[in-house]
Amino acid sequence: MDVKIKIGISNADSEAKYLNYARWLKGDDENIEIIKLNAIDDNIDRVSEIDALVLTGGIDTHPKFYGSNTLNYDHAPKIFNEPRDVFEIKLFEEAQQKKIAILGICRGMQLVNCILGGDLVQDNGIDSNNLHKNDGKDKLHSVQIFSGTLLNEITKVEFSTANSAHHQSIHKLGNGLKVNAKSADGIIEGLEWEDKTGKPFFLAVQWHPERMDQSALGESPLSKNIREYLLSDIKRNKK
Repeated sequence: MDVKIKIGISNADSEAKYLNYARWLKGDDENIEIIKLNAIDDNIDRVSEIDALVLTGGIDTHPKFYGSNTLNYDHAPKIFNEPRDVFEIKLFEEAQQKKIAILGICRGMQLVNCILGGDLVQDNGIDSNNLHKNDGKDKLHSVQIFSGTLLNEITKVEFSTANSAHHQSIHKLGNGLKVNAKSADGIIEGLEWEDKTGKPFFLAVQWHPERMDQSALGESPLSKNIREYLLSDIKRNKK
């Protein structure tokens, strides 16, 4: 019997970006339903319906959510989206309480780190931005995936190429988290639970798996394997 799956996706900064996540996760599988979770609609109650939560990329998290008063930094947005921050923090907390699988992507990874007491490098600087920051299109760079991690188990590789579109990165690590990947210049590229015992699936990556399949990266295990593992984890837990 086919397993019906519901995946909640936090609304990205634009409809086009949101649809990338929905398209990537749903594919052509009629048994997968995508639910948009949006601060404007304040539909936090729909978390009770979903099997997994995806926290998407987008605008910088407001610095107050990681204990900083510095708003005027290089490449800072002119206007932060605090309602989105507040809503997605609630999404994470609600999903944790209900033991729902979570996948964090780019900003989503950074936000989870902040929620758990970590903080961010507000701007990576000229050299790292040349390697990581989107300037009209994604950058490409190598990533090392550490052996013995969940990410290594999922991707089955220790080195690969990731796309990149960020100017901030993880600084102090949040409580209970473990680094599972880094770029050659030392930027943290992935997080997971340090101790997974009794916890639902959690993986966060700095790259954008939702648009890898529409680029030269094609069938990258950093995209394809993550989607497949998330869906298989959901199915296992629904049996």
